[in-house]
Amino acid sequence: MAIHFHDERNKNSYTTRIADKQWVTLIKQLLNGQWIQQAADIGCGGGIYSKALCTLGIPKVIGVDYSEPMLAAARENCRDYPQIQFLHGDATALNIAPNKMDLVLERALIHHLSELRISFTEVNRVLKKGGVFIIQDRTMEDVFREGNEEHIRGWFFARFPHLKEIENARRFASSEVRTALEETGFKIVEERKLLETRRVYKSKEALGEDLRQRTGRSILYELSDSQLQVLVDYISSRLPMQKEIREKDYWTVWKAVKV
Repeated sequence: MAIHFHDERNKNSYTTRIADKQWVTLIKQLLNGQWIQQAADIGCGGGIYSKALCTLGIPKVIGVDYSEPMLAAARENCRDYPQIQFLHGDATALNIAPNKMDLVLERALIHHLSELRISFTEVNRVLKKGGVFIIQDRTMEDVFREGNEEHIRGWFFARFPHLKEIENARRFASSEVRTALEETGFKIVEERKLLETRRVYKSKEALGEDLRQRTGRSILYELSDSQLQVLVDYISSRLPMQKEIREKDYWTVWKAVKV
């Protein structure tokens, strides 16, 4: 079963991390000194990356999500950030006035969309001319990298190969993203790869508990509780007994500009 984003029980699934310093560094590089007065974080979840945008010195950030429970969690998570406003909307109806944003971020969002052009057209509508659109998601190349002590996600597919079919159905190739951008009024500026630290765990037991909670991992909602425990045991058997675990994920990041 897929994750139910409107379920109250899942509202904190995307509030428990902080953005990696490598992510902040990459966004700074992509912006290349461009002044951003207003930014929108689309599919903001619990506000993790809305916060991160504030660390870049952006004075106003709007987080948009279609899940009211997650927005409630985001408001609580970001209560110390008065420069962040959260709005109910979705990728095809952002609830933002036209030509307002200097930057729009869609991180880990597009694999939840069945089609890209409607969302990208809506982003074009709210961006100012010359505004920056940054998309971060996984291609199939990113998803299927071999599992190891850092790339824990790779072991999901080693133990449960049927998850590959689910990923294959929801992941867009880079060429599809680029074509959709060009067809919706954007100029593609850059495409980068990012190896982002997801989280640091003091032990494999701590990692196992995070996996059992399915925290921030929508693909794990495709496993039953018993299958998930099998996966936890499988991963635990491949990790050293006493060692800090630094989990990392592979991503592709596209930068485009509204022309």
